[in-house]
Amino acid sequence: MIRVLVVDDETMVCAHLRTILESAADIEVVGAAHDGAAAVEAVVRDRPDVVLMDLRMPGVDGLTAIARITAHRDPPVVVALTTFDADHYVIRALRAGAAGFLLKSTPPEDLVELVRVAAGGHTVMSPAATQRLLTRAAGSYDGQDRHRTLVAALTVRETDVLGCLGEGLSNAEIARRLHLTEATVKGYVSRVLEKLHCANRTQAGVIAHEIGLLHG
Repeated sequence: MIRVLVVDDETMVCAHLRTILESAADIEVVGAAHDGAAAVEAVVRDRPDVVLMDLRMPGVDGLTAIARITAHRDPPVVVALTTFDADHYVIRALRAGAAGFLLKSTPPEDLVELVRVAAGGHTVMSPAATQRLLTRAAGSYDGQDRHRTLVAALTVRETDVLGCLGEGLSNAEIARRLHLTEATVKGYVSRVLEKLHCANRTQAGVIAHEIGLLHG
């Protein structure tokens, strides 16, 4: 059972998300919160696997809440909820530790499946949206030198995997690209995240763009 916490300052949005998600037999909405402070408390209390987090809320906003939640020792997967995929708040959410984003206009059947994908540890974005957002993020950040030093310590194969993360590829897609098993790819991804001090694969993808590992 996938335990989900929904966070939005609009009560009706939370109710709508609950109705959609609980139509699936393998998803349980364990709570709803209407501001960032309540979301942080709910994560501690309800122990969700996935948090769907609105970014723009009064009081403690979603960005602050994401940073606080992902700083926990064993944090849930946090997915940003947004209206537009080009919203600069999304980039800031990825830096804060969000594993991806979902548009509020996502069709119900897709929302359920994407929550399952997020719970499985995968980035919740289309590859095209991933590349567009990460490219924007890379252009607005000044940490390239520090990240180049970290990437230089990766093995050749780990660097290959990092490049694939920058493209938004899943473990299965990376396995096909590099002719490896998914289990092997999972191990490489874990080592890359550890060496780069990243909370999730999306943050690693940002680094791939920041240092110019991808072209075009």
